[in-house]
This record gives sequence, structure tokens and C-alpha cells, in this order.
Amino acid sequence: MHMLTKLPYAYDALEPHIDARTMEIHHTKHHQTYVDKLNAALEKYPQLQSLSAVELIADLSRIPEDIRTAVRNNGGGHANHEMFFTMLGPNFDGRPTPGVLAAAIDADFGDFEQFQRKFAATALAHFASGWAWLSADAEGKLLIETTPGHDSPVMVGRKPILVLDLWEHAYYLKHQNRRADSIAAWWNVLNWEIAERNFAQ
Repeated sequence: MHMLTKLPYAYDALEPHIDARTMEIHHTKHHQTYVDKLNAALEKYPQLQSLSAVELIADLSRIPEDIRTAVRNNGGGHANHEMFFTMLGPNFDGRPTPGVLAAAIDADFGDFEQFQRKFAATALAHFASGWAWLSADAEGKLLIETTPGHDSPVMVGRKPILVLDLWEHAYYLKHQNRRADSIAAWWNVLNWEIAERNFAQ
């Protein structure tokens, strides 16, 4: 059975960048709902219940057709939110730690500032709900991309390195329609050490 992951920080730990009320609702209501609906979808398929949410959405062709949409939406919602919340934390300086990921960002985008501008612009331009990603292809080349709904780069064989939630419930209480402000705030709570580990894998 899939469970809601306990956050490694308090709901108010990301203030003033992400407010406590948004964090609490986002985690205990939105994320919990995806977990509950994913478990419900898998009830009659015990052979799938031991798979992680990422494993489930990485190969949707093996998911029975009658629950495929539910697994795609709720499994994706669970996997994406788990990664998003895990990559947040207080007291970060908004820049990657020196290492292989920082070097790859410089190589693929010019430097961190150019990467940051391109990522923010891509996230801002994404229409409606979805996610913005830094991902790596099979050769390790970095890509900035967005996905609709709760889709993920793993669905097309890429490795997610970091992720930003673009659904309005992730920022609307604090920033209303100002998605650009929420993107700017997110850099201040992004744990680049986890991104580094994701890339090393």
C-alpha cells in the first residue's frame, strides 16, 4: 500500500518563500488524495501493489486498461509530489553545490544564470497545470521540459533531476495568479544536494 511520506521539515519551515498554509493543504489534502486514489485503483490488482509509483508510471503499457488512466493521474500525482516535497527545505542559497551536476549545467546551458532564466521562462510559459523539470536523457544530457497533468519524464525514459509544481494549488494562496513570483521563491528552498544525487544515479 502506498503511504503519504512524512515531510523532513515543518510546514512553516519554508516561510517566507512558501507559506505554511499552502504547504499543509498541498501535502495533507492534495498529495494524500492522490495516494488514496492510487491505492483504490490498485485494490483488485495485488501483483501491482508492490511497485513504486515511479515504477507504475514508467511503463503504463503493463497497467490494465481499466485502471490505466487512474494510475497515470494518481500514480503520477503521488510520484511527482513525493519528489517535489523531498527536494524542498529551509536555509538554501538558491544555487547548486559544486559537483558534477553544476558542471553539467554549465556545459549544457552556458552557466547557472542562463539555466535559471531558461528554466523559469519554460515554467512560466507552460499552459495550465503541470510540472517543470530538469531531466537527463540516456546519455546524461540535461533537458528543461514541462509535462501536463501529472505526467513525468520517466514515461519517456528520462531521469528527473529536479521538479517544480506548476499547479495553482502549489502557490495560489500566497501568489494568486503570479506564477513568476512563485517560481522565483522556489529557488530559495530547493535542495541542490538531492538534485546532485539524482543526477549521479
